Amino acid sequence: MDQPFSRLEILIGKENLNKLHTKNVAIFGLGGVGGNVCDALARSGIKHFTLIDHDVISISNINRQLIANYNTIGKYKVDVMKEHILNISLDADIKTLKCFYLPESKDIIDLSQFDYVIDAIDTVSSKLTIIETCINNNIPIISSMGTGNKIHPELLEITDISKTSICPLARIIRQELRKRNVNHVKVLYSKEKPIKPKTIIQNNNKVIPGSTSFVPPIAGTMIAGEVIRDFLQWK
Repeated sequence: MDQPFSRLEILIGKENLNKLHTKNVAIFGLGGVGGNVCDALARSGIKHFTLIDHDVISISNINRQLIANYNTIGKYKVDVMKEHILNISLDADIKTLKCFYLPESKDIIDLSQFDYVIDAIDTVSSKLTIIETCINNNIPIISSMGTGNKIHPELLEITDISKTSICPLARIIRQELRKRNVNHVKVLYSKEKPIKPKTIIQNNNKVIPGSTSFVPPIAGTMIAGEVIRDFLQWK
């Protein structure tokens, strides 16, 4: 029984492990949250991935992103993550898309092919399009709300968007989804009130949130756990 997933098989059984091997997931965004989603899913026996991210790794990613280090700066996140997953699961099937997912370009990928969609991006219009498409087509999805300007991972929670509070991004998403007649979607969010940054840094007139090495990665691991439990129908 000496194989990469033997400890997991002890816990869930061979039949369930084989079930996980067949699942096909899409991860939008490979940053602090999405990177750890990928890692945890790969280590849980998921074999089929589609990774969507247009960005390259920068030095400012090093403090919180799984694949970010001085050797990977300047490389596309999807390429580095693909290599990372293959070093965990040699026979994994991994497709990559170097693109910025926008409402006007949503046809670049058919979400109906996936058993689960994980939204770990920041752009509101893109999040809304992904969520609306999945909900209207009965595609399982979980969406990450804001993890920036937070230092308490114990206040992270997975719930329905209708039950969220405090999180500014969750409030915006909740309000915009209602306009689209979407009232329910599974999300991860934090009940922590965002900390006011000590230093203000802007990019294209947008204030860059501060971030820690522990809140976004834990959020990603929690999301992966939720996906695995849903696949196995474990409550």
